[in-house]
Amino acid sequence: MASEIQQNQVIEIVLTSAVAYGDPYNDVELDMLVSAGDSQQLRVPAFWAGDNVWKVRFAGDDPGDYTYVTEANVDTDEGLHGQTGTITVQPYDGDNALLRHGRLSIADDRRHFEHDDGTPFFWTGDTWWMGLTTRLDWPAGFKELTDDRVAKGFNVIQIIAGPLPDMDARDPRGRNEAGFPFAEDFERINPAYYEHADVKIAHLVEAGLMPCIVGMWGFYLPIIGLDRVKRYWRYLVARYGAYPVVWCMCGEAVMPYYLSESQEADAVLQKQGWTEVMAGVRNIDPYNNLITIHPTRSGRAQVEDPGLMDFEMLQSGHSDIASVPQLIDEVAEAVGADPTMPVIEAEMNYEGILGRAWQNVQRLCFYHAVMRGTAGHTYGANGIWQMSTAEAPYGRSPHGRCWGNMPWREASQLPGSRQVGLGGQFMRRFPWWKLEHRPDWISNTETDVPYCAVAVGIPGQLRIVYMPMVWNACPVIGIEPAVAYTAYWFDPVTGEDFDIGAVQPAEDGSWTAPLPPECHDWLLVLENV
Repeated sequence: MASEIQQNQVIEIVLTSAVAYGDPYNDVELDMLVSAGDSQQLRVPAFWAGDNVWKVRFAGDDPGDYTYVTEANVDTDEGLHGQTGTITVQPYDGDNALLRHGRLSIADDRRHFEHDDGTPFFWTGDTWWMGLTTRLDWPAGFKELTDDRVAKGFNVIQIIAGPLPDMDARDPRGRNEAGFPFAEDFERINPAYYEHADVKIAHLVEAGLMPCIVGMWGFYLPIIGLDRVKRYWRYLVARYGAYPVVWCMCGEAVMPYYLSESQEADAVLQKQGWTEVMAGVRNIDPYNNLITIHPTRSGRAQVEDPGLMDFEMLQSGHSDIASVPQLIDEVAEAVGADPTMPVIEAEMNYEGILGRAWQNVQRLCFYHAVMRGTAGHTYGANGIWQMSTAEAPYGRSPHGRCWGNMPWREASQLPGSRQVGLGGQFMRRFPWWKLEHRPDWISNTETDVPYCAVAVGIPGQLRIVYMPMVWNACPVIGIEPAVAYTAYWFDPVTGEDFDIGAVQPAEDGSWTAPLPPECHDWLLVLENV
């Protein structure tokens, strides 16, 4: 069979077994061995698609001619084993950044992301935990929310492919158009569930939004069993690995089930188990998609070998503005930890949770994180992660609490999402990956930690100061005498710039900007132009 695709686009090869299997999901293991010239042979796993059908999805990172042969553990099945073909990959000629620049990798500095072609990638994520369920209707609702996030400047969607948080595996809130991800005994996958997930994942990619695919919530590991979870993750790699995705092993990896009677033992089991799952995924993904884990606090603390992770996620709490000092401490610890890796604050103060954490808190969390060295930020809104509607509010979790029932459409228009999007666009104005944290460049006028200023920049070229409350502007100090800076205020609420003009420091190198139009948080930018 001969096929042709463009670079980084996905081609699907369909195989039909010549044998009827009683348990195809568990009994059959099928790979496609792909070769291109002298390059290393790729072993691309296939997935069971239901009945007697298997599929292989492949994407070529580089243009050229590829050949393949299939290899099944049942070598007598002529429908699966020994099938051959060629695939020609042409250069990509479209405008989708995920396909034009290639999948994500870790930059040489080990602190930020970049595409395969070296283009830096500033992570601006949104949290759609239940986005693959019918709580977000397809196509209208899903496409509406996609368009809204693209328009606001998001480029990553964190979404769960399997069993969900805050509920039992058979909770009806976890269904999609074809039911649940697993059979009731967890012995096998439900392929029909993932057929519906396929179109949604593909739509995100087509829109330029990178799926960060979370396998399941962490407490399911002792419930489902380690071997079944490892097989499930092979299935996810086979089904979605060819797309430009990021893998997140699970959510809250070491948090036991809320009603567990053996929480300490479950936490130990989960830490060991998810470490093993992560190592397995690293071995079977031919595309080397980046791997992380969603934590209760620090991602490093969720696994026995942090070196298995490509980047670290943090979850710094949902205590409104009181969470910000904790965020500052946890970001500093993660950025300074060994081994060095990019850091993302991946769950921070869902906007509207428990009727608080509104737009001002979203801005505080975003700027305090990214200006202390994170490689981006993930926003979340209560109501969106649950995909609540007026007709079907999320309601209570197993522990009895209700986090809030704001419908997702209303939650999607909370101002914090636009302002985090503006924050991502603001950071991309500059070579953000080169910015240094420079507390020595400011004389803080605020001692209250959430409201203390923070400065970053490139010596002699750029200074950026985030001032969480501009009642009195924070003095900039140590300005180089031979550098001619011009300055402006950036309003993180509206995205507007307000020109100040030439910076004229005192003899000691200090300068205080004139006050901006309103008293709230602002960013002061000094550029050597």
